[in-house]
Amino acid sequence: MSGKEKPQWEQISAAKRKALLASLEGLIPDPDILPPDSQLDVTSFPASSGWFKERELEITAASASLILTNIKGRTWSAEEVTRAFCKRAGLAHVLVNCLSETLFDEAIATAKSLDSHLNSTGETVGPLHGLPISLKDNFNIIGKDSTVGFVSWVNDPAKYNSNIVDLLRDAGAVLYVKTNVPTAMMIPETVNNVFGRTVNPLNRSLTSGGSSGGESALVAFGGSPLGVGTDIGGSLRIPAACTGIFTLRPSFGRFPTLRARTGLAGQEAVNSVNGPMGRTLEDIVLLSKVIVNSEPWHKDPKCLPIPWHPVEAKTKLKLGVLWDDGMAKPTPPVQRALKETVEKLKKAGHDIVDWAPDGHAQALGILGRMFVADGGKSIRKILEPVNEPWRPEMEYYTKAQELGVYDMWQLQLERSELCKQYLDRWHACDGLDAILAPTTPYASVENGKFKHVGYTGVYNILDYSAVSFPCGVTADKDLDQSTGEEPLGDMDAEVQNNYDAANVHGMPVSLQLIAKRLEEEKVLSMTETILKAL
Repeated sequence: MSGKEKPQWEQISAAKRKALLASLEGLIPDPDILPPDSQLDVTSFPASSGWFKERELEITAASASLILTNIKGRTWSAEEVTRAFCKRAGLAHVLVNCLSETLFDEAIATAKSLDSHLNSTGETVGPLHGLPISLKDNFNIIGKDSTVGFVSWVNDPAKYNSNIVDLLRDAGAVLYVKTNVPTAMMIPETVNNVFGRTVNPLNRSLTSGGSSGGESALVAFGGSPLGVGTDIGGSLRIPAACTGIFTLRPSFGRFPTLRARTGLAGQEAVNSVNGPMGRTLEDIVLLSKVIVNSEPWHKDPKCLPIPWHPVEAKTKLKLGVLWDDGMAKPTPPVQRALKETVEKLKKAGHDIVDWAPDGHAQALGILGRMFVADGGKSIRKILEPVNEPWRPEMEYYTKAQELGVYDMWQLQLERSELCKQYLDRWHACDGLDAILAPTTPYASVENGKFKHVGYTGVYNILDYSAVSFPCGVTADKDLDQSTGEEPLGDMDAEVQNNYDAANVHGMPVSLQLIAKRLEEEKVLSMTETILKAL
């Protein structure tokens, strides 16, 4: 390599980014009308840009449920809906760098075929007929890359579909984009050496979270009515919270996970799960029901044969409130949001008790050790072919020591005992329905400064069902000043030192509701009850 020539991995990445941008030709406006870099909130730009027709704005502002109704009633065609979302997704990428693959031509051809079927038969193909759905990058689609943020996986198109891809297409969905992830999907922000960093469309100086941060940014911008992401330590809930959208982290076995790509192939001590991401709770329920009712256990041997079942909504809930996790206190906006939410729930007649973070530090430690049980070998082997450097956010993996079989078995025994203790404590709190907690310590945080996954990762170890939802509170620089309290420890000190009230002013604050394992229907119903109280 000459002194001026870029390393191989940089050349590959640059070519991939150039090809992605070229696929947006005709869908993005002239650079002269784009908002300046100094404009942090770009969510209003589509409406003010003059680039979109009124009908396109109406379509892309609609909920998934409304889109399906209007396509079925032939108020809108699947083709015009698809074209509108392709256009808005293209603009989203230019402004916040959220895409990894585009399938625009295939999507429009699919939409035309769906319209033809509806017009000739009067029937829809399935419950998602004509609905554009975006997918996280790790879901394989034949002929498309699933780089998962690795340079060596560029130009390595998938030879088979992930199970959920076939499921969604059979239901009538139109797949049109895949979205950016961090390297190996193991960073709580979305940044890698192939595509770079995805930023938050509500404030581009802040993170959109990770690892499903391309999805969260696209949905929050209005470039997708519904997306599918994954969660192994908070990768659905963290980005949803950072951008003020809804998500469900289901227990393992409810949604199909077969044939998706990962940087930790074979790591099954902590199972990754798939889940929906959307702008309304109604849309989260919609997609969850469609996926489960497709009976994915006939195609994915790890799916549980549990059909979607309605639950009777409880008018009075008993909720345990986790005020902090004993490792890092929530930043002031999240503290205030939790307090205000609890007061409203009390006034609505719900029973509120305190929930202590017993076992949380232990659970987070177990999660971390399981992630690096191979000593970082899996990721290192994917980086090596093109000499791609480690991301600085992954230093933990570079220093890890491989566990032997005996030590791994002991770690799994420790996890099982912790799960038993947590469940016993739940049942000892007579009649407890759910835990209400922060999703993260932050409303969001400056790019590069997200540090603590303790509020989400614990429930991956326990495999509990959880919903992250915007609670209606927004960060306020006047109300949410730092308190100067003594930190709980080094992690808390870092989280609180990174807090900047002015930076997050106006950002939505999310909380999470956690039910026991395999209680997806119940946790969604309880979230609706809570939203009514708010």
